[in-house]
Amino acid sequence: MEASTGYAMVAIPAGRVTLSDRRTQRSWSVELAPYRLAAFPVTRELYAEITGLRPSGPHGDRLPAESVSWWDAVRFCNALSRRDGFTPAYGIDPGADPGNGKGDGHQDDGERIVWDTSADGYRLPTEAEWEHACRAGTTGAHYGPLDDIAWYRANSDEHVHEVGGKRPNTWGLYDMLGNVWDWCWDVYDAEVYGSYRVLRGGGWFDEHWSCRASARRRSHPTYRVDDVGFRIARSGTS
Repeated sequence: MEASTGYAMVAIPAGRVTLSDRRTQRSWSVELAPYRLAAFPVTRELYAEITGLRPSGPHGDRLPAESVSWWDAVRFCNALSRRDGFTPAYGIDPGADPGNGKGDGHQDDGERIVWDTSADGYRLPTEAEWEHACRAGTTGAHYGPLDDIAWYRANSDEHVHEVGGKRPNTWGLYDMLGNVWDWCWDVYDAEVYGSYRVLRGGGWFDEHWSCRASARRRSHPTYRVDDVGFRIARSGTS
């Protein structure tokens, strides 16, 4: 159990993952050092405890914290790091942060955030880390039968569900597919989409083809919607 978060942070082994993008027909490989990833998406309960805010949407402490932007997730990571005595992973230019009322015209783009890779604090996973952890050594579209592992349009009754209600992958990670999309650190394609960030995993309203280990989606870092949440990572194994 990680410090006082109430969450298991799962040790993810080093490895190599090949990412692909259907739109561009491009693929690329990434070498990964060991890291830790939360077994569950951040819940409404934890989000409220750390930020003092409850995301809009249905009530329930064990529901994922959805309707949160990429910026919200970044600020949450730093706040949780400070609470638990870790060095925050992100340096944020106050003039770039749309949440503090001091924007200067360059706000919302997420480009004036620096990730201190030497910091031991909580952060968003990279999309390579996310896919490596999701696959957990498997090579198919899913790490198990989709109805057993994911809430998606065919079985969700078109609403979000409590975390941990489906079978985890072999590394002990729940809801990697379905329920809510996870924000990742990465910019999707700066030349075409500017500051849009990567989303992974599919959500409760998505058809089965969006709930795949390789599926990529993108959105503006200020975007909030009821099928997008996040989970936390930490560098290293301690």
